[in-house]
Amino acid sequence: MVESENNELDIWIATALALVAFALFFFSIKATQQHFDYTARIASALLEGHVGLQQPAPSWLNEMVPQDGRYYSVFPLGAVLSMLPIAILQKIQVVKNFPGHALAALVAALSVWFLFRLSIIGTKSLPKRILFSLVPIFGTWTWCNLGFGGAWQIALGLALLGQIAALYFVLVDFRPVVAGAFFALAIGNRTEVALCLPIFLYLVLKQAAPEAKGLSALAQHARQKSRMFIYFLIVPVALGLFTALYNYARFHSFFDFGYSHIPNVLKEPWYRHGLFSFHAIPWNVHKMLFEGFRDVPTFPYISFAPFGCSIFLASPFLLLIFREGGIHKAATWIAIGLLTFALWTHGNPGGWEFSYRYATVLLPWMFLLFLGNGPPKISAIEVSLFIVSVAINAIATYQFLWTNQIHP
Repeated sequence: MVESENNELDIWIATALALVAFALFFFSIKATQQHFDYTARIASALLEGHVGLQQPAPSWLNEMVPQDGRYYSVFPLGAVLSMLPIAILQKIQVVKNFPGHALAALVAALSVWFLFRLSIIGTKSLPKRILFSLVPIFGTWTWCNLGFGGAWQIALGLALLGQIAALYFVLVDFRPVVAGAFFALAIGNRTEVALCLPIFLYLVLKQAAPEAKGLSALAQHARQKSRMFIYFLIVPVALGLFTALYNYARFHSFFDFGYSHIPNVLKEPWYRHGLFSFHAIPWNVHKMLFEGFRDVPTFPYISFAPFGCSIFLASPFLLLIFREGGIHKAATWIAIGLLTFALWTHGNPGGWEFSYRYATVLLPWMFLLFLGNGPPKISAIEVSLFIVSVAINAIATYQFLWTNQIHP
């Protein structure tokens, strides 16, 4: 009875925190890129039985691919399906334009809800749980980049939300089918998240057979608990099959997502070695880890490069991932390593952005790391790093979204 009451109180706190996060996010951003509504337009076409646009796309949607008299988006099927509710609301004229502003705030609020609920596995301290739950949204580049409200940023936000919720339904409220559905949401919006599948299957097995110790015991239980894997994989596998058919309908290949078909994209200098290449790693490493701030002579005395910035300068709080211990430490670092390698080999490190927006997909795993180490109660260093991180990202959000201070 006490546990049930505590769980109910936890839900109420999470909901209140999410509502506060929604309001803070909604009123602090200006969705300057919400007119880049690629996925919503294709979702509307799907409702009419088409996988592409029948008429030429507006000039600003320059990543649409013309082929066979149609115009196709290079976003994967999962990102398009995610926008079906928006397309339905547009069809019944509840909303007119793509509501990137509101959608970004909703993604932020739901992420905070699941982060707070997930935080129970690391600490029982309520102040620490609240602070930690706000960091990935307001203490990192997520605030500014998701705040742009375009299709690219919303897709990254949904990948963040999908991973957080999937971890919650594996590690806290064990529901393999629901966890798998949220994992599908993540990979449907950012395909590289599929690299984390072995890690999720490992975590599912650990939850289904907590008594198993060692690799041999885990292997034995894997055969006995194979049904749990099937439950988890139902939705991701279905999405994978439909994505293959979707690709074939557009580009006559099950595995062609179409990015290379964007007019003139392969002529861009950063793709001279291909969309993915080892040659891209040094540039990505620099943008993600070593690009610095700019200084200005007036308050707040700092500004930011528009095409990258060290994630640890943008969010000093993330330095706490290097503390000792951590929940599922080895598995978490493997997930970070796999995702980081995929991101570093991409020819373009992100374009117009604050910090390194692609690293948004790393945040759920970083959350597990700093959640699972350090003192049981909130410390002065954690509060200090939180304040500094939020301040940096508040300045970046203001300068990128509300001013013309950031220039190439």
